[in-house]
Amino acid sequence: MAWLSDTDLFLWNTGQSRRAYRRFGAHPIPGGGVQFTVWAPNARSISIVGDWNGWNPDADPLTAVGDSGVWTGYVAAAEVGNAYKIRVNGHHGFRMDKTDPFAFRMEAPHPDGHPLAGLSSIVTDLSGYDWGDADWMAQRKGPSGTNDPMAIYEVHLGSWRRHYDGRPYTYRELAEPLADYAAEMGFTHIELLPVNEHPYYGSWGYQAVGYYAATYRYGSPQDLMFLIDTLHRRGLGVILDWVPAHFAMDPQGLGFFDGAPLYEPTDPLMRTHPDWGTYTFDYEKPGVRSFLLSNALFWLDVFHIDGLRVDAVASMVYRNYSRNRFTPNRFGGTDHLEAISLLQEVNTAVFEEYPEAITAAEESTAFPGVSRPVYEGGLGFLYKWNMGWMHDTLEFWGKDPVYRPWHHHALTFPLHYAFSERFILPLSHDEVVHLKKPLLYKMPGDAWRQAANLRLLFGHQIGHPGKKLVFMGGEFGQTTEWNHDRELDWPLLAEPLHQGIHRWTTDLLHLYRSHPALHDDTPDGFQWLVADDVHGGTAAYVRESADRTKRLIFAFNFTPVPRENVRLGALPERRYRVVLSSDDLRYGGSGTGTFGETTSHPVPGQHWPGSVVVMLPPLGVIVLEEVEDAPPAETNAAAAALPAPTKPKRSRTKTP
Repeated sequence: MAWLSDTDLFLWNTGQSRRAYRRFGAHPIPGGGVQFTVWAPNARSISIVGDWNGWNPDADPLTAVGDSGVWTGYVAAAEVGNAYKIRVNGHHGFRMDKTDPFAFRMEAPHPDGHPLAGLSSIVTDLSGYDWGDADWMAQRKGPSGTNDPMAIYEVHLGSWRRHYDGRPYTYRELAEPLADYAAEMGFTHIELLPVNEHPYYGSWGYQAVGYYAATYRYGSPQDLMFLIDTLHRRGLGVILDWVPAHFAMDPQGLGFFDGAPLYEPTDPLMRTHPDWGTYTFDYEKPGVRSFLLSNALFWLDVFHIDGLRVDAVASMVYRNYSRNRFTPNRFGGTDHLEAISLLQEVNTAVFEEYPEAITAAEESTAFPGVSRPVYEGGLGFLYKWNMGWMHDTLEFWGKDPVYRPWHHHALTFPLHYAFSERFILPLSHDEVVHLKKPLLYKMPGDAWRQAANLRLLFGHQIGHPGKKLVFMGGEFGQTTEWNHDRELDWPLLAEPLHQGIHRWTTDLLHLYRSHPALHDDTPDGFQWLVADDVHGGTAAYVRESADRTKRLIFAFNFTPVPRENVRLGALPERRYRVVLSSDDLRYGGSGTGTFGETTSHPVPGQHWPGSVVVMLPPLGVIVLEEVEDAPPAETNAAAAALPAPTKPKRSRTKTP
């Protein structure tokens, strides 16, 4: 039987191939030898050069498959572990040795080795790993779990932990400590910055050469499987950053692959991202669409990834996103119709093949319907990063309390659109790099006030509707800008201030995971109590469970002055318990404010028939849980004269 069937070629050349990686690339053949298959429609000839043939370009030529643009051939002498490249001979004298776009593994550069070697592809067999995550895989929910808690720990593998001599941990060395740490803190998912092969380490994986190859820096593909398997067995999902918006310009990579623009657009105005120094993908070419569609499913198929976070979606859906991209679409508009349809096809394929998967878009504009289903005209993602929330919230928190009244809108405005998409609230790596301060140092004031403000910020992130994401180091108050060449500032955890932040974040995450009032991210699950206390510097809101039986009140004080006798709307004659206070001594606070239990009374407050009176700590948040009806108590004449308590219909999203 031919290696490539008519169906394989049809699907590839119509942009519909979901499993192209099973035919393209280098595949060991039972009994010996390797089958190589390459897409290079502009090439005059293709051959495979490798360490088995002395890098001789005449030894192992491939054969063109009709006029399909595909070349294939069997090499008997090649075997698993061999390094190789693709010798491309194009028109006008073009000659280049390229890495295999479908390579499953690449080697480290060899500056002192053969000039044709260095980041060469390696013939690899991905089979043989014995997965132990069957229970995890069986209980994944995907779209049916949108009312479940999701707290994501964003991680760059090379700089989370390092050895004493500066070497990064391998995939296997990371597995247990990362799983233990994230599970104990209360995270539900790990999001990995891209792990596909990238020549420039400082790109963090966002400028890729090998889309099907897990980077050599931390071990083999099977080692990455071990890491993911370990995380799954500890109850942690794994989301992978995926970058279909652009790729590295390195000459051995995808750029001008066969002597002409192939993976990138022919139009020079659309070809590059000058802001990033990368090539863009040409979404009009069926082969490019098949390459990316297959790649999205590859990580779910082979590595048991639970979902994809798609990077730079805004740069894909607009043709004029980058300053040199102003070519209108065929209707004269700025929407990048081919990129939009590709994203829709990827999401459709992912959820057809893996109904329990997760997809999320980093989309920083107001592009409509990012998390709306494709059949309703949306992009089809399950979630969208709420970049507006991140920027507005950090703008507000970055102001000294004396100036916050003039920026109060930055606190309240995100609730105007909080339910327009299914959102993830990110405090991501983008906010702590490129000369940006770490989260702790974005806060105003001295060290105590910075820590108090950071605890306040995390309290609001947990209370606000939306899933949660924190970049590594933020959870304990990292004090230096994130640097991919060194590990996090773990010694800080020996200091009381950072211990307090870490303990507070942990307790918040466990409250978030365990309390049903924080799981309903619909408008019915949220109501402002105090949204317009601009000059008093306080705010409060209620979170309710989907069945409306469980409630939490989040009450904030954005000033360094305690606020006494703050009345918050509640149901009357109920007991309320302070389940968390960011000013607790154990978190590094001053021990001020309401603690323990208090009882609500039939004195109306903020459109509720009753209210509870609390003292808010300086630069602090308290979280009150409605426990149950209060025991009968004597009431004064004024309270007795009030009408029987009722719970009127109210607007849950009204914002000043």
